[in-house]
Amino acid sequence: MLKKLLRSLLKLLYRVEVIGLDNYYKAGNRVLIISNHCSFLDPPLLAAFLPDEITFAINTHIAQQWWMKPFLNLATFFPVDPTHPMSLKNLIHHLQHDTKTLIFPEGRITTTGSLMKIYDGTGMVADKSDAMILPIQITGAKYTPFSKLRGIVRLRWFPKITLTILPPTHIHAQKALTGKNRRKSNGHILADLMAEMQFNTSSTQQSIFASLLEARKIHGGKHIVAEDLERQPLNYDALITRTLIIGDALKKITQQNENVGVMLPNSSKTLCVLLGLQQQQRTPAMLNFSTGAAGMISACKTAQVKTVLTSRKFVELAKLQNEVALLNAAVELVYLEDLAQTISLTDKLRGAIASKTATFWHKNDVNPDSAAVILFTSGSEGTPKGVVLSHANILSNHQQVSARIDFNPKDVILNFLPMFHSFGFTIGTLLPVLNGMKTFFYPTPLHFSIIPEMAYETNATIMFGTNTFLSAYGKKAHPYDFHNLRYVVAGAEKLQDTTRALWAEKFGIRILEGYGATETAPVAAVNTPMDYKVGTVGRLLPHIEYRLETVEGIDEGGRLHVKGANIMLGYLLADKNGVLQPTESLYGKGWYDTGDIVHIDDDGFLSIRGRCKRFAKVGGEMISLAFVEQLAMNAWEKAQHAVISLPDAKKGEQIILITTQKDATLHELNRVSKGVTAIALPKKILVIEKIPVMATGKTDYVTLESVLKVKIISL
Repeated sequence: MLKKLLRSLLKLLYRVEVIGLDNYYKAGNRVLIISNHCSFLDPPLLAAFLPDEITFAINTHIAQQWWMKPFLNLATFFPVDPTHPMSLKNLIHHLQHDTKTLIFPEGRITTTGSLMKIYDGTGMVADKSDAMILPIQITGAKYTPFSKLRGIVRLRWFPKITLTILPPTHIHAQKALTGKNRRKSNGHILADLMAEMQFNTSSTQQSIFASLLEARKIHGGKHIVAEDLERQPLNYDALITRTLIIGDALKKITQQNENVGVMLPNSSKTLCVLLGLQQQQRTPAMLNFSTGAAGMISACKTAQVKTVLTSRKFVELAKLQNEVALLNAAVELVYLEDLAQTISLTDKLRGAIASKTATFWHKNDVNPDSAAVILFTSGSEGTPKGVVLSHANILSNHQQVSARIDFNPKDVILNFLPMFHSFGFTIGTLLPVLNGMKTFFYPTPLHFSIIPEMAYETNATIMFGTNTFLSAYGKKAHPYDFHNLRYVVAGAEKLQDTTRALWAEKFGIRILEGYGATETAPVAAVNTPMDYKVGTVGRLLPHIEYRLETVEGIDEGGRLHVKGANIMLGYLLADKNGVLQPTESLYGKGWYDTGDIVHIDDDGFLSIRGRCKRFAKVGGEMISLAFVEQLAMNAWEKAQHAVISLPDAKKGEQIILITTQKDATLHELNRVSKGVTAIALPKKILVIEKIPVMATGKTDYVTLESVLKVKIISL
């Protein structure tokens, strides 16, 4: 009777929905139910809506709290101290009597809104008892006043709450593991299961605009989400209104499903343009203006772009007049200043009204598996290609990241990475906007002295960058400029030990190195505060499968192939007339060949050995050119270095070190690189004034070889 009354009350107040109840019955009799813990309502919810009588394994300390006393009479409780071995052994014995027992692996209510520490002991209990694991995800309860997120998220009394019961599974560590290693492995497996649970119950099968509307509903229309150098903060209501107004204006000059070029800087206006194109089922093709007119014209041909959106003010400030003149001969340029003149007061009023009612008539306008953006590969080692990412690809990557790293509406992201770069587009721009954070747009990453000041002024809490940029900021910044940063994430190139040490010593900040590609939307793996290992790029994100292809000459690791919800739709190639080439590798359709040689250790951490193209075969041995670059960095840490390989009649290939260190010698490099086989050391050294880099900070090997072609041949 009490259970029925409680269920009726909760259903009336919170419109509680239970999904996947059939999975509950599939689990059998010996079941360990695991759930995220987001509010004081969680135990009553699970007790009321799960069939049968459930035993709750509750932390001993929590069970003694006053607010738990009334609930103790409504269910069976098993007190557990996750730090006490005997307590866990008792729980194992309890489960062996075929019972359905529920435990919160985090041991406490979340104070971040995301998953917190997962106790290894819970995994050990599941392993030792041979119980079936039944994951249950609670969503919505964290927005009630019964959560511990007051002042972090927008609370309301009666949000909709959903209980999603996922398919049951077993947890087993490798048979060879014993003792602490087995316990640690069980903890990792359980943590991954919890992360997968969070991802599988998230909203990824919708359009980006629908996700924007959902974010407004959660965080409120007046919540500030964007700002740029014009210092006019943009809230959700204003952003959606401007998106609809601009979208309607762009609809008149473009066709549905058309690829529309975008040559604009990081700004709130650019954000509105991108969202407006997507909302009207046009695909923005982000042009890399740092490649010059030839690169942009090539990209337009590849993606069959007829119209390019830009701004006279931007062209003038960026000094792109010559590039624009050449580009204008190949495509039609539309300036935002001219587009603004076509928008009437009536259009603005219509947009404002449409914004208020958008949830009712814009929710399912766009297929989530349709193209959301076209980004172009950097071309650091070859001809650029168009990478087509869907709405679901981008939203999936957001949820994969949020399953591992906590962020909340109080966070401020300083985004200086250009939007034509996948890191700057998906993570720096859309991730905060669609998840209630504020993003501050800065137009260039090259202002090494100004960006630390901007971090200080905007109270930035999160920053994404490359090693090149982070190293430069670290050297220029005042020790207090980054005092408010919670997370600094590095990607796109290897994080140097000198950069890591500089940030740790000068600012007390641990840089989290990650890994990905434009084709993976872009994050595939990342170190986190809970899973961190120096020298690696972290563990693969949830819902990503991998295979390692054997590579001749590589003893540890192999060529990485990945598959998952974040993997691109496919490529647009210059010689294929703009026809999408779906993703495929030797492992089948949907698999992406990263071209990277990686090693994955027993804990799941990835170490990048280098790109397949960045290996040289010297005397039958495979030598990583990235490894040789690291040797040079160890010898001369204040200089820039790049390594290339050339054909060699005797050894197959020879390694050439190109450096800005004026007094660099092979003798000094050999002295510093003690213990390194001679075959892995460069044969010659070339000294130049500056190593060419791209807009993202990565070494531009194509330009490097082109500039030095005459010198290289003379060797």
